[in-house]
Amino acid sequence: METEQLPASQPPAAERPGAGAPHRATDRVRAALDDLTERPVSLYAAAVLRIGYGSVYLVFLLREFAHRDEIWGPGSPWTPELARQLFDQTGWVSILTLSDNGAYFDACYALAVGTSALFALGWRTRAVSVLFAVVVASFHSRAIFMTDGGDNLILLMSLYLVLTACGRRWSLDARRTRLRARAAAKARPSVDRTAGGLRPHLRASRRTLTAVLHNCGMFVIAAQVCFLYGSAGLYKVQGGSWGNGTALHYVLNLDLFRPWPGLSRMADEHDVLIAIACYLTVLLQVAFPFVLFGRLKYPVLAMLLGMHLGIAVLMGLPLFSSAMIIADAVFLPDRFYRAVGRLWRRTARGADPGGTPDASPRTPIGLVPAQSEPAG
Repeated sequence: METEQLPASQPPAAERPGAGAPHRATDRVRAALDDLTERPVSLYAAAVLRIGYGSVYLVFLLREFAHRDEIWGPGSPWTPELARQLFDQTGWVSILTLSDNGAYFDACYALAVGTSALFALGWRTRAVSVLFAVVVASFHSRAIFMTDGGDNLILLMSLYLVLTACGRRWSLDARRTRLRARAAAKARPSVDRTAGGLRPHLRASRRTLTAVLHNCGMFVIAAQVCFLYGSAGLYKVQGGSWGNGTALHYVLNLDLFRPWPGLSRMADEHDVLIAIACYLTVLLQVAFPFVLFGRLKYPVLAMLLGMHLGIAVLMGLPLFSSAMIIADAVFLPDRFYRAVGRLWRRTARGADPGGTPDASPRTPIGLVPAQSEPAG
């Protein structure tokens, strides 16, 4: 096949400036698609979300155990019949309204406590995550007028976590898979378990589907947190009390949000610090979505942590603050959690002088080969 001759003064296409830019862009897009479809990202962050929300909801249920009937049960002022009438208008559903029997409600409550504990531990995570989402949605919709914002976020996160592989790290599932892989390697070290047949293709398809769902779920979680902070900051900008730095003064003097009135009065005495805290709160929330792609996000996350701890103590909203602190963990990279895991192992070995050192101290907890990892 004949080719057109280039003039002697014109360099080849590969040597012309900018000729390789389309190829580099194509390579980047291809690499991004490969990461999306082949490699689940932020597995440690997903595990932290699973442990955090499962534990927080478990503590929440245990704390309200003595008042469970007045809040969600047949003895609630918001009766099951009223709840069913509201469901007809809103489309909500709840397993708690299927029967008005007290024994049935206690069984559902015990199921919720057990599901929260198993979800936090990471036992059969793929199935338990669905059950956890059903439990959270049922309790939330049963007493929808008795919320403080924290359970709203837990509800959203429980639905998103169903899509993720949040049981790959720091879970009973990861431990079981790791032990099985070691036992199989000792028993049949020379057997290729993926050779021949249709099974390798099915395994590859399953791995791709899991990676895509997980990555999309983690992206939606991150986007939800960014939207929450951004919208909250823009809403505050519209208020005059936030603009003149007096909003927190009024918050600290609301009897409904003063669990320790003496502590609130002591904080309210510092007018300048109150004004600085107002402006800093608005600045952090508005700027949060724009600082996530650099190192500036670390001091911002630290300041947000202090803000939420202050809300938990001064306003008496521990559920809301805990839900927000756990949500912020999605933006920390895996290397941070690996360092935490190594520190935890060193601390555990130091606390147990008679213990046996780990044979592979550089292997992160729960980290197993990709072909041996559970789907959940």
